[in-house]
Amino acid sequence: MPVERFLEYLVSERRASPLTVEAYRSDLRQFAAFLEGMGAGPPGRATSKMVRSWMMELMQAGVGPRSVNRKLSALRAYYRFARKVGGAGPDPTALVEAPKVPQRLPEFVGEPQMRELLDGMAWPEGFAGMRDRLLMELLYGTGMRLAELTGLGPGDVDLRRATVRVLGKRRKERIIPLAQPLVKLLGEYLAQREAVAPGGDGPLLVGPDGRGVPRRTIQTLVTHYLSAVTTQRKRSPHVLRHTFATHLLEHGADLNAVKELLGHANLAATQVYTHNTVDKLKRAHRQAHPRGGGEDHRDQSNDL
Repeated sequence: MPVERFLEYLVSERRASPLTVEAYRSDLRQFAAFLEGMGAGPPGRATSKMVRSWMMELMQAGVGPRSVNRKLSALRAYYRFARKVGGAGPDPTALVEAPKVPQRLPEFVGEPQMRELLDGMAWPEGFAGMRDRLLMELLYGTGMRLAELTGLGPGDVDLRRATVRVLGKRRKERIIPLAQPLVKLLGEYLAQREAVAPGGDGPLLVGPDGRGVPRRTIQTLVTHYLSAVTTQRKRSPHVLRHTFATHLLEHGADLNAVKELLGHANLAATQVYTHNTVDKLKRAHRQAHPRGGGEDHRDQSNDL
């Protein structure tokens, strides 16, 4: 079954994002090239042994288990679709086990560092400086993904209701509330944006020339500003998404509410953030409880 037909299905039926479609196209082409190199024919003739061999080759080349799992997921989706439309043989991925992925806790920036960044940063002068501050405030204040940020237009912002409409994965729409300081900043930015990009069309974030800010530029800006307040290894837009979720949970937010704000399809994806908050509680317990394993505590009952 042609790969392009499957990719068209992802767009029309699954409403997959352009980034997802490109990732699937790349993975499937890579697998097809592997089969061709083996002289094994097209993907329709692949066997479980061939899929395992491909995965082994990837891992020996240094591809991490998470990436291998993603590629295997692309194959599984392709073969499921092939069987669904008919004419396909046995699924060669059915008996293939995904490599185990070591659990990694999401990296996030501490609250003192975020306060230093947003309240103490000397932002560049002019429109570009306001735009830079806004993109940092939006990522931290809403937890939206980078692709969702670049997809925003001025019409997605409702200053009166203090909300922003976001188009997430599989084109699922959600509404995210905005804190009043962010509403104020957005109002000031939109007024200045009108001078460089009149009419309200196009992306929300633009440069002084009125053109949209490329994805790569946003990544570079986020890395630059986070580098001013933290030395942690990861300093990306997604780290600000992790920071948004972690800080909400640390301040008592309901897990289901955080799930809806992040646009997760299921609660399991959100629960990973609870590990950070549980670790913080454990540290507090060790340090403060008389039998927590921390410093000795004298009887302070007379001080109360």
